[in-house]
Amino acid sequence: MKLKLIVASLMAAASFGASAADQLVILDDNPLANNFFQSVKSPTDDVLSGGSDVITFGGLAPGLYEIVVTISGQNLTFDGTQSNLNGTTGSVFNDGKLRFFGVEHSGAAPFVLNLFGTGSVGAKYSGEVTVTAVPEPATYGMLLGGLGILAFLARRKKDTDA
Repeated sequence: MKLKLIVASLMAAASFGASAADQLVILDDNPLANNFFQSVKSPTDDVLSGGSDVITFGGLAPGLYEIVVTISGQNLTFDGTQSNLNGTTGSVFNDGKLRFFGVEHSGAAPFVLNLFGTGSVGAKYSGEVTVTAVPEPATYGMLLGGLGILAFLARRKKDTDA
């Protein structure tokens, strides 16, 4: 009996936690990770109610990242002039798609996706976030240095064989 009461309490608490369309998505910078999100609808806050939804992405370690966000929607229209990812506007397509490409993020603080538009009955959206770490300049320097050493050793071996 106590177990049923605890489970019911947890389910009730979880339903109250998702009571707004604005949401927080924790990301993983692993390239194989599935970083998906979808619209959240509640009895008091519908999809794009008031004309906007705010999605905050967090969980990335400090560093430089390139972020690509692709969003598809049904029964809604995105406003491409106002929708932005950390201040960068995206590209809107006619079939309810919105895409942000090549947005750089320092990873020090969460980044925010502001969706603006209008939704009708049954409106919903889902999206995918691709996170790619951008190598530091020192990484490229080490790569070039290693290639130079390999070239030097190959040439040295060629000279000793002759």
